[in-house]
Amino acid sequence: MDLIDFKPRKGTGTLRLGDSDELVLMDNFGGIPAGKLRPLDHGIIIICTAGAAQFEYDGLTVQLEKNDLFLFMAHSVVDKFMSSPDFNCRELWFSRGEMWSMNMFAKSSLSDLLPLKRNPKAKLSATDIALFDSYFMQLAHHMRNSSLPLYPDIIRSVVSALLLEVLSILRQGIETTMENDMFNKGLHGKKLAERFLQLVEQADGRIRRVDEFAKMLHVTPKYLSKLLMETMNRRPSVMVHFFTLKAIENRLRFTDMTMQQIADDLKFPNASFFGKYFKEHLGMTPMEYRMKYYKSTKEE
Repeated sequence: MDLIDFKPRKGTGTLRLGDSDELVLMDNFGGIPAGKLRPLDHGIIIICTAGAAQFEYDGLTVQLEKNDLFLFMAHSVVDKFMSSPDFNCRELWFSRGEMWSMNMFAKSSLSDLLPLKRNPKAKLSATDIALFDSYFMQLAHHMRNSSLPLYPDIIRSVVSALLLEVLSILRQGIETTMENDMFNKGLHGKKLAERFLQLVEQADGRIRRVDEFAKMLHVTPKYLSKLLMETMNRRPSVMVHFFTLKAIENRLRFTDMTMQQIADDLKFPNASFFGKYFKEHLGMTPMEYRMKYYKSTKEE
């Protein structure tokens, strides 16, 4: 079945920041349609409140039960979703643009977030459940009272704190998993994958060919691809696109550079090619993106 872009629903049990899909809070989310689904440009915090579900997350089989926390990262694909009749969960959807507004990219390096791709789930304790209940209650209150002063800033502050709580909980299990990986896959492979991520981040969007990174690491592109799939379940090209988009968004949001200047700085052949690349990956032109986010950044 073809890949279907999946957007946050509207209607009962759903609250939004304004009228957009940038930040969406959902209660009583009982399941998703069949087929391969990719939420468009959103990360999702999911807490299972009843029943059980199973699905494939970029090829990784995930099982959710009551009080399980799951972090869905943008541009991932869900497939083969199955659930019990009583399955339910609460969700918070957040776009890449909102992550910029909350300054989450500055608070945590993207390369630090990548191990979470392989460890996206945790069991919440009774204390954790009470904590997340309070976060969701605060968000629901402020999303229902949009006339309050500083309402968008309050919501973004709460979401930012909530996301950091999620990262803290998920990272508690990463060290053990990484130790097991070192034993099973070898220290050399782990260090090579980490070095690849460092090189991609340091390139700041100016290198977009996987074979160039493979050459820097003195391995073949085929070996690098195999290694990344084993350690992260991600193709190297996906990570290159991920960091390239970060570099572009940084320039669009926080500089006055023209489209031609950005294209030249990031070594695109021309501004037209740069525009096509950006639209292909984020669904809007660079100028549309700037008009959407640049003004609010300046006001902040």
